[in-house]
Amino acid sequence: MTPTPTRVVLEVGKTWAFASALDWPGWCRRGKGEHVALDVLLDYADRYAVIVDDKFEPGEPQVVDRLPGTATTDFGAPDASGPWDDEPLDGAEAHRLADLVAACWQGFDRIVATAPEHLRKGPRGGGRDRDPIVDHVREAERSYGRKLGVRVPPRTPWADRRVAVLTALRAGAPDAAWTARYGFRHIAWHVLDHAWEIEDKSR
Repeated sequence: MTPTPTRVVLEVGKTWAFASALDWPGWCRRGKGEHVALDVLLDYADRYAVIVDDKFEPGEPQVVDRLPGTATTDFGAPDASGPWDDEPLDGAEAHRLADLVAACWQGFDRIVATAPEHLRKGPRGGGRDRDPIVDHVREAERSYGRKLGVRVPPRTPWADRRVAVLTALRAGAPDAAWTARYGFRHIAWHVLDHAWEIEDKSR
């Protein structure tokens, strides 16, 4: 059976463009212009497949929307939200998306566990080492949780915080600042973006 086409949204700013696969949280890449962003997205299909394993069944990419970027886009983070983020989310789809986010977290943890403490720096010595990146991801996810109506004490173990976030997402994040679909996509993008950063700078 032919896989369902992969719905892609393009978010085009002055500096960066992002291509995001709406139904595959975490499969989101950027480039200098929409065509480059889409090419990079497709280049990362195999790396994404390694993370989510047999859950990944992409079809041909189908661009369903193009949106202007924001200051956040040009800073280097996807920011687009549209009517597709308000689509009804039934229980089966919520669990599928939650499983994908959980796989992204597990992939991040595996990469961190085998990465050296000190990572390769950029040509001008820029970039963070492993532990500061991990701390950044942890704190960002705490902030993202608040966008989904999840508030936990500062010293709550990361694993318990993740459980609380997935519980809210599976429930559809009612009355939250973010819709559940946007939350799935943004959280997975952020953790994989830094997982691949660590992986690339470990070489």
